[in-house]
Amino acid sequence: MTICKTGNPLLYDQIVSDPANADFTEKGWLPVYSASPNSKIVLVGQAPGRIAQQTLKPWNDASGRLLRQWLDVTDEQFYDPNLFALMPMDFYYPGKGTHGDLPPRLDFARKWHPRLLAQMPNVRLIILVGSYAQKYYLNHRVERNLTATVSNFDAYLPDYFPLVHPSPLNIGWRKRNPWFEIDVVPVLQSIVRESLL
Repeated sequence: MTICKTGNPLLYDQIVSDPANADFTEKGWLPVYSASPNSKIVLVGQAPGRIAQQTLKPWNDASGRLLRQWLDVTDEQFYDPNLFALMPMDFYYPGKGTHGDLPPRLDFARKWHPRLLAQMPNVRLIILVGSYAQKYYLNHRVERNLTATVSNFDAYLPDYFPLVHPSPLNIGWRKRNPWFEIDVVPVLQSIVRESLL
């Protein structure tokens, strides 16, 4: 499945032609996101990884498989833009850094996220995966660190649900914080089910 222009009618051409994205366009890269006027849940992650950029399919890796388990949704549901809008903080792969991928460009989300959300009137929940998404959307409401923000998830409902990134690199965090999959994931699954009705 390829998510590109046909899956992203919202603002797609404007994003591609934006001079701020010219370096990516010159490489032949396309923005990796999915959105529909009918989307019910918005999932905000960091930025597409290398595989997602190559395949034009967000969360097309081990992280995505675990995320779908946490959400308790099928691949078909997850990649249906009428159900889920997949909107990373930047729609282009930022490149490799010393420890994992480089961070997303923060000015990208500031420019494009409000415009996209304005065209999605049916959104019931915004899931914030990782610290970049949480700091942007929750702003001064974030806790002292990601662990505290995620453990205090109910303070952000019904609008937002903060999650740790499901990257294999975070397996140590999950082992140190077993409460997440015991207490938080079941609540997440219940809210996702209700939001998709």
